Amino acid sequence: MFGPTQPRSQPQPGHLYDVAVIGAGLSGTELAWRLARAGRDVLLVTQALDHLGNLYQPTVEGAGFPPDSLFARVAARIVPDTDGWSFHRHLKAEVEATAGIHLLQSTVTALDEEGGGVVLSTWEGPTLRARVAVLAVGAFLKGRLLIGDTLEEAGRLSEVAYDFLADDLARSGVWLIGAEGTAPAVEGAPPYEVRFLTPAPPELDGFRLTRFDRVYALGRCTPGEHTYASVLGDAARLADELLRVSP
Repeated sequence: MFGPTQPRSQPQPGHLYDVAVIGAGLSGTELAWRLARAGRDVLLVTQALDHLGNLYQPTVEGAGFPPDSLFARVAARIVPDTDGWSFHRHLKAEVEATAGIHLLQSTVTALDEEGGGVVLSTWEGPTLRARVAVLAVGAFLKGRLLIGDTLEEAGRLSEVAYDFLADDLARSGVWLIGAEGTAPAVEGAPPYEVRFLTPAPPELDGFRLTRFDRVYALGRCTPGEHTYASVLGDAARLADELLRVSP
């Protein structure tokens, strides 16, 4: 039998999730997994399901995942294999088999607080609703890749940027500042630099965006230097916080 034996998230139009996580990179995937295992009804929405949990390196060797994380659990399962694609396949299967997670491919373009919850507008049209929303889109808020003399509107190679969502946050009064990172050449792919936007430190009270009551930020959407260990650790801390404040 495939999938969770006791699915909890069975959404219909107008369904109200406990938590909507926007972005299925390391931090968003880890957060959704922790919340669902604790009994929450979670939407994990991403622009590309094929990129769920993608790493910034071709293998999991030396990644330093925290021992209690989903990522460490999956890495241990594939030992001695360290291939990143094998890791991704096993990670996605684990998320799909976790009761309480609705894994959805869609593009969130705007956030609005309404009626004691958060309404997520999408590029595809349907709106999504949750009691709490978490912004975990990494380097994708107006992400721009520089590869030699070429500029690509993306947060990572072949992964489109969240321009509409960045513009919506700015219209809501969120002060966004520039950030950047680099990726070395791997397996024939060229090195590149990524420039993106992130909420300025004064816009955050811990993980919460201060201009909202029910919107939080995680991973590279928060200030500071980030590693696999730090973003997964932050996901665990935010999960604990949300479990205390959400039903």
